[in-house]
Amino acid sequence: MKSMLLAFVFLCAFAGHCQAQAAPTASTAAPAVTSQTAGPVNNPVSTALRTILPRQQKNILAAIDAMPADKFSYKPTPDQITFAHLVVHITESNNSYCARIADITAPKVEELKDTDSKDKLLGAARASFDFCSTALANVDDSKLGDYVDFGRIQGPRAMAAFFLYGGWSDHYGAAAMYLRLNGILPPTAQPKK
Repeated sequence: MKSMLLAFVFLCAFAGHCQAQAAPTASTAAPAVTSQTAGPVNNPVSTALRTILPRQQKNILAAIDAMPADKFSYKPTPDQITFAHLVVHITESNNSYCARIADITAPKVEELKDTDSKDKLLGAARASFDFCSTALANVDDSKLGDYVDFGRIQGPRAMAAFFLYGGWSDHYGAAAMYLRLNGILPPTAQPKK
């Protein structure tokens, strides 16, 4: 019952996300449930993650790419993190949460530093999204009720799906703010071509 409730909550959040987002173009559209295929969806949580992933990957990586290399040390206030640290965090979050959702080992990667080059950090972020695509490709919802220790909190594996989705939204929002504060329009604010 708990896993059904979690799946329902996630789908409601997913539906709200879809309504708030502009419709993707045919060339970038992720497979989605349409009115023609409406009805019960097998594995709704993992299906929703796989559906959301391509858009979030595209937007987050485009935001990282849009930031000039000399602005990776930028932070809006002394108490905030640098843009580079945000990229490190995105990479670590993707690797950790996608591994937990898929119940596999996270990739062994070189430890990233805030002082690493834009190219290195962007490459690491790309690799983390590639890992998520691979890790989530064959996930079903059968293990999402398993109890997992997340360090600071414990709960069902489905929490990793919520953390991952929430993180993608938060990370893009933060990156967009950093870009705007540097006079750069974020990818989703760019005029349509």
